[in-house]
Amino acid sequence: MKVSVVIRTYNEARYLDELLQAISAQSLGRELVEIVLVDSGSQDETLSIAKRYGCRIVHIDKADFTFGRSLNMGCEAASGDYLAFISGHCVPKQLDWLEQLVAPLKEGLASYSYGRQVGRDTTKFSESQVFRKYFPAVSRVPQEGFFCNNANAAITREAWQAVRFDERLTGLEDLCLSKQLVAAGHKVAYVAEAGVYHIHDENWRQVRIRYEREALALREIMPEVHVSFWDFLRYFLTGVINDWRYALRERKFFVCCAEIVAFRLMQFWGTYQGNLEHRQISARRREEYFFPMEPRRDASAKKLSGPSAHESP
Repeated sequence: MKVSVVIRTYNEARYLDELLQAISAQSLGRELVEIVLVDSGSQDETLSIAKRYGCRIVHIDKADFTFGRSLNMGCEAASGDYLAFISGHCVPKQLDWLEQLVAPLKEGLASYSYGRQVGRDTTKFSESQVFRKYFPAVSRVPQEGFFCNNANAAITREAWQAVRFDERLTGLEDLCLSKQLVAAGHKVAYVAEAGVYHIHDENWRQVRIRYEREALALREIMPEVHVSFWDFLRYFLTGVINDWRYALRERKFFVCCAEIVAFRLMQFWGTYQGNLEHRQISARRREEYFFPMEPRRDASAKKLSGPSAHESP
């Protein structure tokens, strides 16, 4: 059993060394794990860190980037029987993270699995509440429904080849693929024992843009979902009140009070705006979604490099 870990990166040097150390120390053994890094033009130390760990590096032009396309390229370059995905700003919590994550796939209980996500010391309070809601402490193998999240997930090569990630979407490519797999009779598993720290060091503009582009993608996946202005107000007020209640219980209210309001405002205002956004977005708007803090630049030719690199079909 060989597992290929696919990581999308763009200026991820801050946590990448810690992530790659954790992957290298996994209980499966380094000989059974390969790391494929899909980079969209990093200008920090991301690539030099990846080379130190012997990663296979796939380059994708910023102009060509979508979340689905970058993952498809990574899967094409990978050689594993199982394809695992982890964000460049996530870090596995335990040494058997990868073994636990692929166990339902190996045992034939599911074709797609995803693991728990928790915050760390810099995580905003409301973000931690989101993690608690969607990534509980109890596993569901298999689960009901098609929810999934590629910040910490794995899929069989056969399942990926049968569907592949939608390359048009501005986000939620995992949810889209999972929905198609479930419709075809496959199962999805949630593995709480395969946990990672998910570290979102975002400013408020980045938080809004993240939820906006995900809402835009959700329109494609679930067109029956509509978010009105009154929905925005209701979600915002409910989110703030619930978070304040939990913050009081944890004796963090005065520290987190204003931050909670800001996060829930950006979350649900972004969701509302994304739900209203026209499906055809401009090139400038597209770059804001994928690279929210970077100016637009001319793209260069994409290529593959690194250990055992080969031409992508």
